Amino acid sequence: MQNDAAIQLDKVKSYLLKLQDSICQTLELVDGKGEFIEDNWQREQGGGGRTRVLSKGAVIEQGGVNFSHVYGGVLPASATSARPELAGRSFQAMGVSLVIHPMSPKIPTTHANVRFFIAEKPGEEPVWWFGGGFDLTPYYPFIEDVVHWHQVAKQLCAPFGADIYSRYKKWCDDYFFLKHRNETRGVGGLFFDDLNEWGFDKSFKFMQAVGDGFLDAYVPIIEQRKALSFTQHERDFQLYRRGRYVEFNLVYDRGTLFGLQTGGRTESILMSMPPLARWEYAYHPEPGSPEAELYTHYLHPRDWLA
Repeated sequence: MQNDAAIQLDKVKSYLLKLQDSICQTLELVDGKGEFIEDNWQREQGGGGRTRVLSKGAVIEQGGVNFSHVYGGVLPASATSARPELAGRSFQAMGVSLVIHPMSPKIPTTHANVRFFIAEKPGEEPVWWFGGGFDLTPYYPFIEDVVHWHQVAKQLCAPFGADIYSRYKKWCDDYFFLKHRNETRGVGGLFFDDLNEWGFDKSFKFMQAVGDGFLDAYVPIIEQRKALSFTQHERDFQLYRRGRYVEFNLVYDRGTLFGLQTGGRTESILMSMPPLARWEYAYHPEPGSPEAELYTHYLHPRDWLA
């Protein structure tokens, strides 16, 4: 780890703010109607952020792109139980996180985030790392969309090592897995955390590659599918599957849990929730239906680029 990690905070923050701007501007153009409304906020414990939400667009039913930079004197015990080396340290955490819920069941929901964390204590080396990734949750998948998504992921990983895509793809498959449902949340992508072994500069470059790669991965899928029609039956199935998104975020998601444990702003933490979702008791898709195909062909880890 490098002693200069702390003085790089301004560089990381500047990048994250520009990334939020870029993503919002591009998604507004792709949507063609909706605009992101900005909500600046501060928290009593230290820090704040700017949350941007687009609702009732032509393509995006609801989407949020959030920047936050929070800090505090001491991490709560609930946040350090698995990381005892962080106990008694002051901390700063900053990142951009987003979730986009399109209206059309033919366009996948997507999630992405990039983040930096540092914990410091006088007289000791700082503890820091980068994390992030992006993943795709289709309802009526097109195999070419899934392949494109993973091709972009593999290409951005390539300069950092031949095994990076496979490692972080597997981590994504493992992380976005609903154990109580025995299924993945979607078709995966990339997930990484605790990244510091490359040193600050290379680790930061990788985080930037992931952040910058998100639009390359997602925008072509929107453009390809946004003109497709859909039925009420397909819309109902989309809302049912959105329920899985809610289940994962409230039960497993690290970012949601960390934000709530550290006194984060609840509205911004829960901006990832869909505007509408539904649950149905003991639902099973009709055998041979497009809905059944989602379960049999897409909600299990596989090599999409084979």
